[in-house]
Amino acid sequence: MLQAMSTLHLVPDDLQKLYHVREWRNATGILHTACPKEWEEIIGILRKFRLLRSEVKAAGKNRSPISRQLDGAFYALGWEEKKFNTSIKLDDKEYESPTHKIDCFKGRVALELEWNNKDPFFDRDLNNFRLLFDLRAIDVGVIITRASELQAIFKSLGKGSSYGNSTTHHEKLWPRLDGGGGGGCPVLVFAITPELYVDDGDPTPATIEAMGETDEDEDAEA
Repeated sequence: MLQAMSTLHLVPDDLQKLYHVREWRNATGILHTACPKEWEEIIGILRKFRLLRSEVKAAGKNRSPISRQLDGAFYALGWEEKKFNTSIKLDDKEYESPTHKIDCFKGRVALELEWNNKDPFFDRDLNNFRLLFDLRAIDVGVIITRASELQAIFKSLGKGSSYGNSTTHHEKLWPRLDGGGGGGCPVLVFAITPELYVDDGDPTPATIEAMGETDEDEDAEA
């Protein structure tokens, strides 16, 4: 039996200690060779990222500061939110076939951040990658999510119920990825592990107010 080839050895060792990493169809090799600038920027941002206690505690009704931290780092380097206008032409009729917005897009790399959505968002992302790859709009897709092991930290901070089993964590993504959910599109996934957690104290009142946090958002599990 032929052993499946992998290019995960191209992921720097320090990142493999901080993230669970998985690929589909040699995505790392494609990033390394065909999209070297974007790959270098992804590596740099992932190296600098830390999961801060203050941001976990502040994550409330609005967009999580964890998502803002990562998205903001990519946007600062010229990545952009992108929606492609696609359509299907059948004889003389043209039908719109819109794809979902990509969180961060640059060159021919599409990157999605799934910190705490419902897990069907993984299906949406992989299908979006598949469609855009088939349309020759992208060469590779990247997903940044969280490791399932972070749940113990969330519980210790009284936030366990905010991150349920049916939300986006790596154990929900791996079967979808290995099952070919991305079709022919090469996909690389990084899952944030407890190795990245930093206890920087509680969020300031200003941070809590900015995130729309209230006492009712606190989980009773202390």
